[in-house]
Amino acid sequence: MGRFEGATVLITGAAGGLGNGAAKGFAAEGARLVLSDMNEAALESLAATLGPQTAILAGDISDEKLSEDLVELAVKKFGRLDVAINNAGIVQSFVRLPQVASDEARRVLEIDLLGVFYAMKHQIPRMERQFKATGKGGAIVNIASVAGLVGAPKLSVYAAAKHGVVGLTKSAAAEYATKGVRVNAICPAHTRTAMVAGFVRMSGAPEADALAELTRGVPMKRVGEVDEIVTAILFAADPANSFMTGHALAVDGGVGAV
Repeated sequence: MGRFEGATVLITGAAGGLGNGAAKGFAAEGARLVLSDMNEAALESLAATLGPQTAILAGDISDEKLSEDLVELAVKKFGRLDVAINNAGIVQSFVRLPQVASDEARRVLEIDLLGVFYAMKHQIPRMERQFKATGKGGAIVNIASVAGLVGAPKLSVYAAAKHGVVGLTKSAAAEYATKGVRVNAICPAHTRTAMVAGFVRMSGAPEADALAELTRGVPMKRVGEVDEIVTAILFAADPANSFMTGHALAVDGGVGAV
């Protein structure tokens, strides 16, 4: 039996690298899935590979109604919500703070920070009600970034949003520590996703040179792999990991050690 056998797991940003990997990881552990992404076609393609215990709803996480509807879908389809992986996010242009367009900054904050706030605003009450009724609440895992733990030159607004995600995580964890809801954050360094591929393309350098520049400050001298981050996500969500809450877990190749 898998670690999440029969559990209902909600994942936002499910069509992208980490979300896609998380969906497959939870499915392999027996979970029932509620998946969301802005890319409806990619979402449908992913769902087709995961079987009938999967529900999908496309939309923009910066619209609060989507978060409300996703929780309702989980309850309607599967009866409860056990785990939420708040993963949807975007990155800003790789420029210094004064060069970031105000509209772009607003969009990053709406998706990366407010999107997580809206999600938790609707996920937490459902999990708390479940805990009161059955003694079994739920776990929330927010996908932040190593940029949410330290400064990130040329990623100032993104870093501000991810610092905010860590703040939301710790605050909610303290508020609901005795109410059956665990809340943790995963803080990856650069990971081999479309985001990193985009950086390589924009750099104009050969891939090996671009990745070397990107990981110059990483003691392991490489980017993370999706499976490595998914392992941490499953660990944070695992019901056996019941004493861990309010933690921002860096999965960063040693960045935080230097």
